[in-house]
Amino acid sequence: MTTVAYIANEFPSPVEPYVMDEIAELRRCGVNVVCCSGKRVAPNGLSLAERAYWKETRYFQPLTDDALMRAAGRLASDRRNLWRILRPLLLDGGGSPGLRIRALGHTLMGSAMAEELAPLNVQHIHAHHGYFASWMALVASRLLGIGFSFTLHGSDLLHRADLLTTKLEACSFCATISDFNRNYILRKYPTVPATKIIVQRLGVDRVLSWPTDASPNATDHRPFCLLAVGRLHRVKDYDFLIRACSALREQGLDFLCWIVGEGPERSALERQVRKLGLRGHVHLSGHVPRADLAAYYRYADLVAITSKSEGIPVVLMEAMSQQKLVLAPDITGIPELVEHQQTGFLYQRGSLPSFINAVNWIYANQSSLSGIRRAAAAKVATSYNRPRNLLAFAEQFLSRISPSGGEHAHSLLQQV
Repeated sequence: MTTVAYIANEFPSPVEPYVMDEIAELRRCGVNVVCCSGKRVAPNGLSLAERAYWKETRYFQPLTDDALMRAAGRLASDRRNLWRILRPLLLDGGGSPGLRIRALGHTLMGSAMAEELAPLNVQHIHAHHGYFASWMALVASRLLGIGFSFTLHGSDLLHRADLLTTKLEACSFCATISDFNRNYILRKYPTVPATKIIVQRLGVDRVLSWPTDASPNATDHRPFCLLAVGRLHRVKDYDFLIRACSALREQGLDFLCWIVGEGPERSALERQVRKLGLRGHVHLSGHVPRADLAAYYRYADLVAITSKSEGIPVVLMEAMSQQKLVLAPDITGIPELVEHQQTGFLYQRGSLPSFINAVNWIYANQSSLSGIRRAAAAKVATSYNRPRNLLAFAEQFLSRISPSGGEHAHSLLQQV
């Protein structure tokens, strides 16, 4: 049986269900998957399925004193690999001193990971996201003499590409979630072979929870409802959304805006809502279990994304699969999913007037946009079907790590 270690920065995570999905799919294909996480996760708030993964996951932060000593000993005893690992930390011109210090800590965590995986006959390590867990995977793979791969989404490629040249050169392959990302990697890192970079699309289940004619329209006597779903983090730029809501109120639009999610920016956003006098219009709903999100989607007239950086948000796929109108910035891979005025609407990144004009136009024309709603659902069903894309991921993954796998790439994923 093939044994693979799969690591994420924090696992399990309610906001990254695709990690559990990929692990489950590999197991359905007969792979023995060892679940790993860089940071220890508290079980509070996890679903039953997430708790089951939590119980089996191996955590590497914080390290015990004994684990730290053994990790340091393993590094010191392998001088050839130690230099290969430390060389980019010392010589890479793009890293700040703080980054280099953190990377040294992550190097020890990667060595501790190698210590723990050594008796398990692990043949390959996969890391989800290009953050520090991917550096741990690189370190562990070199110390164990096996291959590693990783998945890139959005900010881990465009804004926090820490030591990414070294990771791309060392990996067996790199999966990324959009054509935009793949083209960006090949342009930005021209020495990386094109055959290493594959497109692995995410997806959702296409399940409509209510009749398709039950969506509200302009004749309903209730406020127009905007919905945003995502972690309350600066990259999501909910400050932008709240400022847009203030402008919409000044223009006389009768609306509600629900922001569903939790995170470090909550206090700042609450202050902004109070300062702008938007308590009756903008509601921070906090964390909502994924199973309960359908009720929010059902009521929403428009699902909006205002992020500064994204891959291709699952939120958009979920909304579109349920025939909801969506509005998103014209960044990165989003236009691959949201085709302007065909499957949804795009606005100019960072432009309040562009966003506000789009909302007003959608509000005024919503009763005539049923064709866009249907086209959105069809787009998701065709290209972002979760079961089909997961099966394609597993087939591609196994073909890449098997000794005879070579370049037998799945047609849904490989684009060279």
